[in-house]
Amino acid sequence: MKLKVVLLASYELGHQPLSLAWPLATINEAGFDVLAQDLSVETLSIEAVEGAGVVGMAAPMHTAMRLGVQVAKQVRTINPNAHICFYGLYAQLNASYLLQRVNGALPLADSVIAGEYEAPLLNLVRTLENNGDVDSVRGVSTPTAYRQPNLERLSFPLPRRDTLPSLDHYAHYIENGTRKRAGYVEASRGCLHICRHCPITPIYEGRFFVVPAEVVKADIEQQIAAGAHHITFGDPDFLNGPGHSRRIVKWLHETHNRITFDFTAKVEHILEHRGLMHDLKSLGASFVVSAFEASNDRVLARLNKGHTVSDMDEALTVLADAGLSVQPTWTPFTPWTTLQDYLDLLAWIHSRDLVPNTPPVQLSIRLLVPPGSALLEHRDRDTWVGDLDAPNFVYAWQHRDPRMDSLQREIANLVAQKGGDAAFANETIFNTIETLAYSFAGLKCLSHSAPKQRTKPPPRLSEDWFC
Repeated sequence: MKLKVVLLASYELGHQPLSLAWPLATINEAGFDVLAQDLSVETLSIEAVEGAGVVGMAAPMHTAMRLGVQVAKQVRTINPNAHICFYGLYAQLNASYLLQRVNGALPLADSVIAGEYEAPLLNLVRTLENNGDVDSVRGVSTPTAYRQPNLERLSFPLPRRDTLPSLDHYAHYIENGTRKRAGYVEASRGCLHICRHCPITPIYEGRFFVVPAEVVKADIEQQIAAGAHHITFGDPDFLNGPGHSRRIVKWLHETHNRITFDFTAKVEHILEHRGLMHDLKSLGASFVVSAFEASNDRVLARLNKGHTVSDMDEALTVLADAGLSVQPTWTPFTPWTTLQDYLDLLAWIHSRDLVPNTPPVQLSIRLLVPPGSALLEHRDRDTWVGDLDAPNFVYAWQHRDPRMDSLQREIANLVAQKGGDAAFANETIFNTIETLAYSFAGLKCLSHSAPKQRTKPPPRLSEDWFC
């Protein structure tokens, strides 16, 4: 009897997890019995775990890692004999913690895989099926054998989505108050760029892999058939391969001209490909996610973002001229961001009329420094970084100005209480944050962001979390 495999995801930014759909297709096509569950919307199947020989735990991001470890502990209790494999960016970054034995107890994971993980995961399953030596499997780290992330080009299958929860369970596209089902695809993986705070950087080190256009198209087709009226291109940067990306959305517009889409792009790519913005808008693009991160050139340089504040203003002009809305993402709390910098950020957002485009949670984000982060390679790391907090998957750091840590906690609590309340529009929460920040500086906020008369709010997804 074939080895039974259970694949689990705990959270994937509010969309149907590709971290399940792709390995599910890969392993199922090889003839194995596979069950995939998204525990953000499903309850863990005790029966399936009891009968599993291998349990794969997707860890593409910090939140998924944090929740996934709790699930792994459940799995260990239910089925101590199951081989637990964590796969994804955060799995590799935290491999030492996952694979360690504490006081003779079983480790949280028996193996870890990152990079292009589907092929190594399948080879791991095959090796376990044949009672082979897991330490010999390329791309698979174990307690006794460490392997580098797999960066070999894969042969991508069509992601299998038919057994996953329906699109109704995930983030919806919202435009003019109308909610529409949203699909999610990736036209590429990895990234050409090496932003120091990004978890992709230590894994892919500036490499990216194009997903064949026919696979992306077929994946879009199956999600449209399942009710999607909007597609999110979730590539770390959709314009790493601009020709490839344009061909796909041109096909999308020609075959489904009522389907809209959004994508993520760096500021420098928006400027480099400014002529493409009009084209993408005409092909159905509705908004762009861009990691602005800070309104201070000093902080941007520390993060190696590749753009300046002046570039951000120019990108806003380019997108406005194309008729594209922007949703900026921010990392407003870092060891190098002063309280005045934070006040300046709020003023910058206000003056550019970006308050409606800025989800309040973005104003609470505190820099995460995972093991392996490129930030740790900087010459002054010892002046700001603390000890590794392995169970929380980050290096601790405290701001030299204790007001900043206190302010971040209060804003995070405020957003948690009010962020999901429809009665609190972005402007209202922004004003509350602004008042709070000024009070921490011992100043009185003399002006607030007044809601402007708009013909319509900016389009967005119903999920605002990004890490």
